Amino acid sequence: MNELAIVEYLRKLAGTHASGGLILGIGDDCAVFRPRPGEDLLFKSDQIVEDVHFRRTMAPAVIGQRAIARALSDIAAMGGQSRVCLVSLTVPVSLGEPFIRRFYRGLMAEAHRTGTALAGGDLAHSDKIYCDVSMVGAVPKGKALRRDGARVNDAIYVSGRLGKPWGRRIQPRLILGQSLLGKATACMDLSDGLALDLHRLCVASQVDAIVEKVPIYRGAALERALHGGEDYELLFTMPAQLATPKGVTRIGTIVRSQGKPGTVSFQGTLLPPKGYDHFQPSTMKE
Repeated sequence: MNELAIVEYLRKLAGTHASGGLILGIGDDCAVFRPRPGEDLLFKSDQIVEDVHFRRTMAPAVIGQRAIARALSDIAAMGGQSRVCLVSLTVPVSLGEPFIRRFYRGLMAEAHRTGTALAGGDLAHSDKIYCDVSMVGAVPKGKALRRDGARVNDAIYVSGRLGKPWGRRIQPRLILGQSLLGKATACMDLSDGLALDLHRLCVASQVDAIVEKVPIYRGAALERALHGGEDYELLFTMPAQLATPKGVTRIGTIVRSQGKPGTVSFQGTLLPPKGYDHFQPSTMKE
């Protein structure tokens, strides 16, 4: 199969999604997307790199699902709905058509499940597998959830258990994120570890945080739940008197900063903002 045949395969796999705002998709020089009145657009770019985010031994469909789900998790964190995505993929020639087909099947299964249209992208060959997903989402005008709105005495919540095994399929919390519009004061997705991501939220909001408990995934260690990352749950704050969304866990409280904002304590002990940092990696992200 040559490049033209692959593009035609992807065009048929993607189908048509004009109702979602995509007027012109795969097959032209650019896609055409028409936003709806009264909404703000959300833009996100996320990349996965072989031996950084995954091993080649992982199933191609799982790599494809994770590639798009990582970007979808950020759309969820802003309370948005996904609209369209662009996918750029480089693959070693030795892997060829079988890998590409399976990769896109996994990616498109998640795209169809979340109402996301594949609008186009790029294909190339390389020594390693690399994928970049550029996502467009939408949220009601002026309503996007942000990191900088947490207030003193707000309750802190996470959407699921932390410390999950690396390499699994990711479940973006899109429905939960949308349900938090007008309720949550701050929100972000957990991808680099609770300690580091909560620190980031507190710095953006100019507050501190007290963590009282952490919901730990079965079989995981506390260290991984606090610092491991790759959970792709939502971390959010909201007034304590509001009804708690189903399936979430209150883990602590936002407090006034006593110095430099961003201090997080856990059960009376200072919690260092340690998590995954691409420029200080030990091996790969796992």
